[in-house]
Amino acid sequence: MEYLIFIIAGYLLGSVSSAVVVSRLMNLPDPRSEGSGNPGATNVLRLGNKVAAGLTLAGDILKGVLPVLAARWLSDDPLSVALAGTGAFFGHLFPLFFGFKGGKGVATALGVFAAVSLSVAGGLALTWLVVALVFRYSSLAAVASAASAPLWTWWLLAAPVYTGLAMLLALMLILRHRANIGRLLAGTESKIGK
Repeated sequence: MEYLIFIIAGYLLGSVSSAVVVSRLMNLPDPRSEGSGNPGATNVLRLGNKVAAGLTLAGDILKGVLPVLAARWLSDDPLSVALAGTGAFFGHLFPLFFGFKGGKGVATALGVFAAVSLSVAGGLALTWLVVALVFRYSSLAAVASAASAPLWTWWLLAAPVYTGLAMLLALMLILRHRANIGRLLAGTESKIGK
């Protein structure tokens, strides 16, 4: 029963779309129907401004952090913690309150891992930064960072449940970036700053 409570609570918190809420509060277009159609910080930046994008990013990260920290406070079972993070992540991808049309999950996944382990989150952020600086593609950096998550968790935590969490989140993040991967392969993906 505890496991079910943690995953449902995480899902409900994750279902609050930061991009939609921030856009409504700041009188910006709905990011689900404008720009790229992705309710995430990058699209909010495209449709609005840096403040709105920053608030969206912070909200998406917190959606991952808060349920995991709550689970860690309430339980010493790593599976409960992982399920809370899984719920938050899937809530972001398929939000109950916003027609199940969510974002790609990069910031929320980072929040989940930041609450599990700051060193893993640092490794993921470093991976994203290096790939972004070298290749200038945000989507490629996100996919590379996602693919590296199981390695970072295996190396730094040596906890199978967190490595499993990383594998699940990585798979979903890569699937959510299918269109970006297609554009990268075709040479039509937009570079950072373009």
